[in-house]
Amino acid sequence: MNCSISGEVPEEPVVSKKSGLLYEKRLIERHIADYGKCPVTGEPLTPDDIVPVKTGKIVKPRSLTAASIPGMLGMFQNEWDALMLSNFALEQQLHTARQELSHALYQHDAACRVIARLKKERDEARSLLAQSERQAPLPVSAVPAVSNGKRAAEEEDMGAGAKRMRPGVSDSIIAELTECNAALSQQRKKRQIPPTLAPIDALESYTQLSSHPLHKTNKPGILSIDINLSKDIVATGGIDSNAVLFGRTSGEILSTLSGHSKKVTSVKFVAQNDVFLSGSADKTVRIWQSSEDGNYDCRHILKDHTAEVQAVTVHATNNYFVTASLDATWCFYDLASGLCLTQVEDPLNSMGYTSAAFHPDGLILGTGTAGATVRIWDVKSRGNVANFDGHTGAVTAISFSENGYFLATAAHDGVKLWDLRKLKNFRSFELYDQDTPTNSVDFDHSGSYLAIAGSDIRVFQVGSVKAEWNCIKTLPDLSGTGRATCVKFGPDARYLAVGSMDRNLRIFGLPDDNASTES
Repeated sequence: MNCSISGEVPEEPVVSKKSGLLYEKRLIERHIADYGKCPVTGEPLTPDDIVPVKTGKIVKPRSLTAASIPGMLGMFQNEWDALMLSNFALEQQLHTARQELSHALYQHDAACRVIARLKKERDEARSLLAQSERQAPLPVSAVPAVSNGKRAAEEEDMGAGAKRMRPGVSDSIIAELTECNAALSQQRKKRQIPPTLAPIDALESYTQLSSHPLHKTNKPGILSIDINLSKDIVATGGIDSNAVLFGRTSGEILSTLSGHSKKVTSVKFVAQNDVFLSGSADKTVRIWQSSEDGNYDCRHILKDHTAEVQAVTVHATNNYFVTASLDATWCFYDLASGLCLTQVEDPLNSMGYTSAAFHPDGLILGTGTAGATVRIWDVKSRGNVANFDGHTGAVTAISFSENGYFLATAAHDGVKLWDLRKLKNFRSFELYDQDTPTNSVDFDHSGSYLAIAGSDIRVFQVGSVKAEWNCIKTLPDLSGTGRATCVKFGPDARYLAVGSMDRNLRIFGLPDDNASTES
């Protein structure tokens, strides 16, 4: 007989006096305590209406599946299959949980990168705002007469379109330039290759040592490079309108110079007084002076050009510098005052200048034009004394050798080497295809090596007019842009600094030297 509530054989059976139904004692007592009535008939029911029934011990029979060995084996098999199915479901749930966790971690990492970039842009904006506040124009009465970029009062007095008066290059300046030329020429006669210069086998082992993202990602591209050899500081000018000073030994950005409104086309260190120059497509040149806190402050903004400033080059005295522009003029400046002493117009050059460099002795200035001509000037007389023709396309870069005899020029058709004694081209390098221009050339400070940048970077051993100039190393452009825009030798040719159309400065050199520097 079965319990009327559970439907199973009761262990302690009881019978209701009123209905005669059989119940499990514990179940009916709990029901009476909760409801006070019969669960089947619904009549009122109390514990006194329950009568226990005495029965013998009931042994439950075994189930049919457990009554034989084959049945038990089948039962075990079913239990094993259920266990495996449960394990498989758990593994699927674990895999799904791992995928969800990986996705969540990726989203978190991306969010952290975005936050870091936004913080950096915020800090740059704050720095630019603070610098613009520091450089706010002074009242007209307080404007110094020697600050070229702040002569607003003078320009207004001169009238619109009036031509500025230049003081000219005085006899004392010419005497200073001549004295410097004589001293450097005398030293050059005794010049010897320094024993610390990297040997050829070292340059053959050059490899990329490091890559440093110095400029912004929204306007990538490094257009110019210069190196302070005494302090081993690399400067870069970028399309993002900033110039960045980078400590190679420390591997850190020392200062980011903001202020130009367009791309920075040329950067130059002045060895003395911690002065730095930057030329830009915004038609201005800025003179930066190092401060006590390690940053650089803009001392002068020079606005003498009417088109993009393409090149800045410093005289050997470190007291004067020249700027060249697409407005077909070059300006000779006094560094201390920022005053333009003379602005030389070129009636034969209607397309403007694209590059410029001083001869190591300082009395010769070389300029490359957008019309594929290289023009040589006498600095004392500001007269054009020689022209080199033969390139096709704008002359993108020029570099004088330290021995004073050779001039290397780069253009769309490759690199040409000129003998300054006989004023002729004695060798040409056509390194790339017709669609790939050569963007940069640079002699090392000893005049022993020549670096060329285009779709890759090549290093040549300097020969002579008759001896071969052998390519001793070819380095790939690892930026992925296929365009290395500028290259510069480090001290003793121990490394090469390379800029490309991405935002990274790349250092090529010997791994051993890099390890010793870091240690």
